[in-house]
Amino acid sequence: MAAAAGSSRARGERAGARPLAGVELSLVGPGRAGGSVARWLLSAGARLVAVGMRPGRPLPRWAAAAGARRVGIEELTGAGEDLLLVAVPDASLPAVAAALAARPQAAVALHLSGALGAEALAPLRAGGTQVGAFHPLRAFARALPSPAVARRTFLALDGDPAALALGARLAAALGATAAPVPAPLRPLYHLAATLSAGGVVTLVAAAAGLLESLGLPPAAAAGLLELARGALAGVSAGAPAAAITGAITGPVARGEPRYLAQLAALRERSPELHRLAVMLALETLRQIARAGPLDDAQRALRKGLDGFAAASGFLDPPEPGV
Repeated sequence: MAAAAGSSRARGERAGARPLAGVELSLVGPGRAGGSVARWLLSAGARLVAVGMRPGRPLPRWAAAAGARRVGIEELTGAGEDLLLVAVPDASLPAVAAALAARPQAAVALHLSGALGAEALAPLRAGGTQVGAFHPLRAFARALPSPAVARRTFLALDGDPAALALGARLAAALGATAAPVPAPLRPLYHLAATLSAGGVVTLVAAAAGLLESLGLPPAAAAGLLELARGALAGVSAGAPAAAITGAITGPVARGEPRYLAQLAALRERSPELHRLAVMLALETLRQIARAGPLDDAQRALRKGLDGFAAASGFLDPPEPGV
């Protein structure tokens, strides 16, 4: 399905193309992720009929402008519609699915969870709805309604035949790449997403905290953000893992022995970051070794890193309050 979605990209990007014209949907959960994906679909010609919401929350302005009506989740019914898009937190999915299953819904229901498979919406099958997952591999720290963002987003599909078919059609209409990611693979798929998003932010936050502890101004932390962006800028979209590894630069990749002295200094100032930095450096060398044998300098650095990791107390938890 990834190939099918990609081959349709040019058609979806033609000026004035509305490949989802005639597609009607309802949305449950118009937050950052749900609101963004819904607006992607609207930009491709879909029509938003209703937005299912908890009491006390106003209909978002963009949804009102699209002509959608506000409906309580317990009253929402999408009989005759093509799609029910469910964008609620994972922990809320069972209760929301049970509430929606009490009334006729759209022909297909898709949720946006990355960790859960189609079975999260299984109660809706009793009413004739085919269910699936349509996960955008994207961090929604804020709303991202631009169709240009959709074109750069991988979509992980799962579900019943009609749900998979509709998911692939939506992806093609958005000019995005899609592929099935079945339920057994989703825990580690989602872990990889977490490492790539939250993990990267955590590393930059840790590095920024270290600079702050040295008394450097906030501008230095801003510089770290630019450094991180620049490190990833050389990796082309759709690159395989080996190409991403090839973009690794820095003293670890070069096997510089002075990096060990820097780690020793870090151990004295921040033992908890020392552990993180040692393990990250070892993983960096492991990734490099996947592409070919390490050179002498890299092997020597790995030996020194192994020495740090083997030291007594290396994995001891930090003191309370640290």
